[in-house]
Amino acid sequence: MDERLPWPEYFMRIAHLVAQRSTCTRRAVGAIAVREKRILATGYNGVPTNIAHCADVGCIRDKMGIPSGERHELCRGLHAEQNVIIQAATHSLELTGCDIYCTTKPCILCTKMLINCEVKNIYFADNYPDELSEQMLEEAGVNYVYMPGEFL
Repeated sequence: MDERLPWPEYFMRIAHLVAQRSTCTRRAVGAIAVREKRILATGYNGVPTNIAHCADVGCIRDKMGIPSGERHELCRGLHAEQNVIIQAATHSLELTGCDIYCTTKPCILCTKMLINCEVKNIYFADNYPDELSEQMLEEAGVNYVYMPGEFL
């Protein structure tokens, strides 16, 4: 038998697959919540249910010239991590102690939500500088792991 994928790479590949459902015109992001090697919830970035997709109506942030990582409130969509939390809550699943696998490092808004969900580890494949996010994760005792590489 050939060598099997290590668990972190297996789950990161799944997060990248989930990202392919994204309707964001700027960046496709996927996230999954895992506990004891079982996927509890998945999420990708996109607009709320029954709302026109940005791919169909255009990106507000592009039209306003807002750079990536700024003015999150001026977006029609939810982040992948937010959708993981919502999906878990909708199905009465607790995320305490879970590992989160994200295709992109969580922004500061999602970081604060994940801290309050009491997740144990956050793994991400695409990094960008966000010192406040890292400081808050360290202070809260949430381990975060950068996993660069190709996962599809």
